Amino acid sequence: MTVTSAGAPTGASATAGTGADASAAPPRPYQSYTYAYPHKTAYRPLAPQPRLADLWAGESRQALSLYLHIPFCEIRCGFCNLFTRIGAPDGLTGRYLDAVQRQAAAVREALGDAEPPRFANAAFGGGTPTYLEAAELARLCDIAERETGVDLRAVPLSVEASPSTATADRLAVLAERGTTRLSLGVQSFVEEESRAAVRPQRRAEVESALARIREAAVPVLNIDLIYGIDGQTAVSWRYSLDAALAWRPEEIYLYPLYIRPLTGLGRHTDARAADREWDELRLRRYREGRDHLLSNGYEQVSMRMFRRTDAPPQGPDDYACQTDGMIGLGCGARSYTSRLHYSFDYAVSMREIRGIIDDYTAAEDFSRALHGRWVDEDEARRRHLLQSLLQAAGLPVTDYRLRFGAEPYDDFPAELDTLAARGWLDGTRPGLLRLSPEGLAHSDAIGPEFFSPAVRAAMAAYETK
Repeated sequence: MTVTSAGAPTGASATAGTGADASAAPPRPYQSYTYAYPHKTAYRPLAPQPRLADLWAGESRQALSLYLHIPFCEIRCGFCNLFTRIGAPDGLTGRYLDAVQRQAAAVREALGDAEPPRFANAAFGGGTPTYLEAAELARLCDIAERETGVDLRAVPLSVEASPSTATADRLAVLAERGTTRLSLGVQSFVEEESRAAVRPQRRAEVESALARIREAAVPVLNIDLIYGIDGQTAVSWRYSLDAALAWRPEEIYLYPLYIRPLTGLGRHTDARAADREWDELRLRRYREGRDHLLSNGYEQVSMRMFRRTDAPPQGPDDYACQTDGMIGLGCGARSYTSRLHYSFDYAVSMREIRGIIDDYTAAEDFSRALHGRWVDEDEARRRHLLQSLLQAAGLPVTDYRLRFGAEPYDDFPAELDTLAARGWLDGTRPGLLRLSPEGLAHSDAIGPEFFSPAVRAAMAAYETK
């Protein structure tokens, strides 16, 4: 990709993929969760910093997504690399909401009134949004509605929570303000496994939180579970799955652990052998979990997402919020236009995160994009393919052709031939590019294979902080 000194693309590069040798050994199955492309580690400070009004000029406002990010948690789990801090000193949550309100007002002004914005969905994420007290959650909803114009009761609204913060008063606010989906990060119903994942919680606390959510009558309950925790066995994994199923959640997400445990694999002197063993263990747990959910009335939506077949519709699935037209509010939120993905600075370490939050809460001017990555035609094609291919439903070739005037195999022949050679493509449906069950199992290996050379280089050059 050719870029100007400002970092904006001056033209689309050739879209032929880099690919991999189909005869080579398959890549490790757990490499990177491709929930957004390009990844934030490919973002860089923008110079000059474009005005939001210019970025949004000419962009469609007919089906925007709204995401509000709350970067606070009671503890930081051992597997977490999200942008969040532990706790909040006196007054910080209030100052943070003040900044969110200033940012929301600036974004609404940048959108203008020529085409009033219409929102298709909304989400509160983090961190832990329910770290905020009930009155603060009500204020967050007020900011969303009064500043951006979204009617939270008229669109799907998803909110993330933890067992200890899913209190009755918080849930009452969320239910009254239109929450249609509540996602609870349980991870494991086995207390020893929770401690091993540095997520100490009592089973009774988890069950009480689930009861309160059901009493609040939020239409969709999602339970997050993690496989690959140190000490987890087929028996204990089934125990957690069955404990979750007892609540008949409308959705269940199965996440692989990405932080290597400190014991077990550490007994190996050969690091490569340890990696292979852990990969195989996680694949076994994944297949056990997948098969158990499929046999209990769930359908697979993606590698991670399983939905009860009789669950009420929620509008676009999780990946659809990554489409162009994302308004992100909060210092960890991304925003998307068709040409630029932008956010604030990104970090993982506590010290750096605290500094970024402090800078955000002190900011008065939110009229410009500070960090981001320009998206050219090549990157748009990669992104579109990844968003669809990594879903169980797959990519209708006609959709791709209508948007880009080309066939996926014209743009990514090497990558797709490699997937086919591995048996990771399902060739039973003409006109549909879809992963086989084994391909879905290897989604975290497939995603990175479609990253552009420029994005790969930017991610590799990113200095972790």
